[in-house]
Amino acid sequence: MAIEAPDEPQAHDDPQFLQDGPGQSADPPGRRHPRGLFAPVGEAVVALAVGVGFMLWARDISVDPLIRVGQVSGLAKLQFRAALVALPVLAAVLFTAYRSDRRRHGLVLRLGCAAVAGLGTGIVAGGIAVALRGTPWGLGGQDGDPGTLQSYAESYLRGEGLPGLYPPGFIVLLAEWAKYLRHGQVGFALKDVQLLLSAVFGPLCYLAWRTLLRPAWALAVALPASIVFLDPIRPYSHLVMVVLLPVLGRLLTELTRVRGRTVRSVLLRGAVLGAVLGVLFLTYSGWFVWSVPGVLVAVLALVPWQHGRAALLRAAALLGATGLTAALVGAPLLTRMLANGANAVDRYAYFDVYIDPAYVMGWRSDRSGWPPSWAWPPPGGLAGQDAVTLLVLAGLALALALGLRRPPVVAALAALASAWVLRFWFAGHMQRDQAVMLYPRTTWQILYCLLALTVLAAMLLAGGVRSTWSRLTAGQPVRLPRFLGRRLAAGSLCGLALFGAMAASWSANRYMPTDPAQHTMGLDAWRSHTLERADGSCPLYAPRHTCTPPHELSRPQDSTDTRLWCGNVSFQNWAAYCGGRPPSG
Repeated sequence: MAIEAPDEPQAHDDPQFLQDGPGQSADPPGRRHPRGLFAPVGEAVVALAVGVGFMLWARDISVDPLIRVGQVSGLAKLQFRAALVALPVLAAVLFTAYRSDRRRHGLVLRLGCAAVAGLGTGIVAGGIAVALRGTPWGLGGQDGDPGTLQSYAESYLRGEGLPGLYPPGFIVLLAEWAKYLRHGQVGFALKDVQLLLSAVFGPLCYLAWRTLLRPAWALAVALPASIVFLDPIRPYSHLVMVVLLPVLGRLLTELTRVRGRTVRSVLLRGAVLGAVLGVLFLTYSGWFVWSVPGVLVAVLALVPWQHGRAALLRAAALLGATGLTAALVGAPLLTRMLANGANAVDRYAYFDVYIDPAYVMGWRSDRSGWPPSWAWPPPGGLAGQDAVTLLVLAGLALALALGLRRPPVVAALAALASAWVLRFWFAGHMQRDQAVMLYPRTTWQILYCLLALTVLAAMLLAGGVRSTWSRLTAGQPVRLPRFLGRRLAAGSLCGLALFGAMAASWSANRYMPTDPAQHTMGLDAWRSHTLERADGSCPLYAPRHTCTPPHELSRPQDSTDTRLWCGNVSFQNWAAYCGGRPPSG
């Protein structure tokens, strides 16, 4: 658990949150911040520089990624280099915890948290760079979702327009990157973008939570979430999810503060939040579909109904500015969804569609390798539930008990409840409608909300203990020994850093190339080594020194099939999984 030093200067009565109580201004008139913009800008620069820099550094690790010994050596070199980065940072934090004043320690701790956030997904991105060493192609080559994304990008470059209802943000980024930086080679551009977005995944998640929480608490949410949910094959999708939740929390926070804002400030904040939401919507829209019903209820609950006409007008201005700006920015996709959304039907059934729909504590992948569907979910000791499940459920209970007046908690609860209900609505109609509607992806959103609520509950519990102790001491301020708070904060950061290194290695290891016969997540890296380079030669470590030329990609066409498509199900098992006879071919 991350613990903040109690002797750091507090911005408000609740030391865990950056924001103050409802209806009050976070920045009283005349207040000057001692470091101005230096600290937040430095924090962002450090997080992004460490993430991207470590990924670039990993590209010169020279191993053969097609053999297991080479993969292990590559993972070990990543850990060695991560230690070279982390140890000086952690040493500085520990030194200031013991020897420096609280302000200097606070700044070093802040930058240390940013560095650890960048290093977490920097290691994962570095592992992907090792897995793709010697090939210019990205994960997946030209198959599966990577092939579809490349097809859309090439179609866009040919002037055939954007895809129908698929969010255009990543398609445009991929196409423009290929056009200006990769001489039109979309498959090569995909590798660059996969590595870059994977590297900044953790920093962006951390910086989003920093709009709500103090550094160590923000890292306690962002580090495990960014490593668990990072999918290097399509990093843009889950990047939207991990950023959207704190942005919604920020929106609800601003809604509770409108009484202390000027109309101009309210409109400006609404416009900024709306622009961010619009960009996220253009990048991936699914999380909005599963979150909006619950968030609308949360908005209605937090509108200051009892505080007069002026407060209601300011709340309307905030929500209006947010909604209008989001609609304008997201118009390229929103207009098509409003016109043709009913025609968008997802019929692709894969591994997670066949398992218990109430299991939301993890997912395997869409590969058909081990474990098979009958061995998943993994067994748990209490009615199939394991210790991690019980831990996050305890966190949920504490969050409900302590945080229903806290906008970040309300945002996470709203997104959780909304995704939970819609998950079972779509799954319950799957056989009748012969449509999946991507409902297994709510697994990620539900688990993410549970993880966030657990950290928020721990934070609120720590604040509650401090407040109770203050009352027991006749209102005297709680002053633990000065060294204790700083050392706890520094120790927490060290623990989180070690967790991040271990978890990142686990994540990178899953994507190391494996033979297609095993049908594991390493298949995507293997495929990348089987395609010719631009000069017609094979990648350096091509399996058996053979490869195939890339094929021309045409614009994907929507399927006209009205039945479920059971992915990775054999002809013999088709009837048992989806009923009826399998499609010809």
